[in-house]
Amino acid sequence: MDGGNHSVVSEFVFLGLTHSWEIQLVLLVFSSVLYVASMTGNILIVFSVTIDVHLHSPMYFFLANLSFIDLGACSVASPKMIYDLYRKHKVISFGGCIAQIFFIHLIGGVEMVLLMAMAFDRYVAICKPLHYLTIMSGRVCILFTAAAWAIGITHSLFQLAFIINLPFCGPNELDSFYCDLPRLLRLACTDTYRLQFMVTANSGFICVGSFLILLISYVFIMFTVWKHSSGGSSKALSTLSAHITVVLLFFGPTMFVYTWPHPNSQMDKFLALSDAVLTPFLNPVIYTFRNKEMKAAMKRVCKNFAIYSKVS
Repeated sequence: MDGGNHSVVSEFVFLGLTHSWEIQLVLLVFSSVLYVASMTGNILIVFSVTIDVHLHSPMYFFLANLSFIDLGACSVASPKMIYDLYRKHKVISFGGCIAQIFFIHLIGGVEMVLLMAMAFDRYVAICKPLHYLTIMSGRVCILFTAAAWAIGITHSLFQLAFIINLPFCGPNELDSFYCDLPRLLRLACTDTYRLQFMVTANSGFICVGSFLILLISYVFIMFTVWKHSSGGSSKALSTLSAHITVVLLFFGPTMFVYTWPHPNSQMDKFLALSDAVLTPFLNPVIYTFRNKEMKAAMKRVCKNFAIYSKVS
């Protein structure tokens, strides 16, 4: 076949997470609750950081950006998945599938860079406290954010380049609840072994490389905190533990899916479910549970909102 797009498949059919109605019902309740909680928590963080002047610092700026990305992360696949749990015939259009892949990789790329920016912010705050405001200026924060979006878009477009001209003319069933690039490649009417290897190598290298950089960074920061332990070390360790937990939650499922893809494994589907609904919910919980400033800011925002509602 030549390089043109000979796609005759107009839609793909999702096989979903399970065929058991009882488990689907549990997943429906579980996913719906987590989705609403994720949206509420992340919106509250974005509003709190934007409105409250006490949170106008680089750390909270990156946290608000992470929450904004998490709003997208839990909205790319979760609403469709929750809706499909009601239905026997779960379908998505070809264009919708391509869009899902684009936004999944865009959000993943942006989040990776933001997590690195947050690690760098903590490194400067703990290892170079006297130069913190000079190094982490508003301009640097904006440059980090712009770089995150530029890298995310580039990575996502690079992934689309693998599939945009592939012919899809045969089977159209995806054993998943969302459009997963490795699974989609296996449905193409041509030999995609090399493309599958390139996708796995590309995403796997980025995931593992980013994870190792973050791991080494946080080990170095924690060693510095331990070496210069003082009265403020407990607060620093608490903040670091929250950051490390979020890194593990994000990279754990992603590395499993893209580094060791198992075509017939149920494990990667449930890890993808965790990435879609559980991680965006846990991020705001983890960052606010041990953060007194954030909890106080959220209370002020909720109080002001309640007063405004009564007045209007």
